[in-house]
Amino acid sequence: MPALTERPAPVRHAERLRRFTAAERWVHRSTAALMGIMLLTAACLYVPYLAELVGRRSLLVTLHEWAGIALPAPLLAGLVSRAFRADLGRLNRFGPQDRGWVRAALRGHHRPSGKFNAGQKLYAALVAGAALVMIGTGLILWFPILVPLLWRTGATFVHDWIALLIGVLVIGHVWMAARDPEARRGLRTGHVSRAWARREHPLWEEES
Repeated sequence: MPALTERPAPVRHAERLRRFTAAERWVHRSTAALMGIMLLTAACLYVPYLAELVGRRSLLVTLHEWAGIALPAPLLAGLVSRAFRADLGRLNRFGPQDRGWVRAALRGHHRPSGKFNAGQKLYAALVAGAALVMIGTGLILWFPILVPLLWRTGATFVHDWIALLIGVLVIGHVWMAARDPEARRGLRTGHVSRAWARREHPLWEEES
């Protein structure tokens, strides 16, 4: 009798996928810490009750200023990581698929996405742009003698309102993260379950 040939056993996909490297997680945590310091100190400087409760205004101002200046540092340091640069490229690409995701989300429907969905891309773009404006206006307020009074007045107005916008965006970001423990696990450990990736980011799961 001819020898029976056994079929190779099907390859079982790993149960977990690597979503973020250690460098990417470090950038996220460092940026989040600096942003948290900025928002907390801003709240203590602008809300009278908190200002009276905390006191030490000069210390709060110093922390706020230096946290703002240091905000781009984690991102710049992260550029040495190839994985981080690749993810920046993904966040900066907004194509027809992302526009379809936005339309579906506005109707309450789910649409497949890659590693980052359109909502995450929009959030990243808005926070990055707002942070640049905050740094620019913050420098004007830090060194008021270098610019005319009109510039200082305008910078104060823009700085205050952009700070409020960033606060709302960050609260929304934290709220969304609180609803998704697997996404938080991905940022904490770097890995997510394949089932979660297939449900939330199926196009990325297919290529992983």
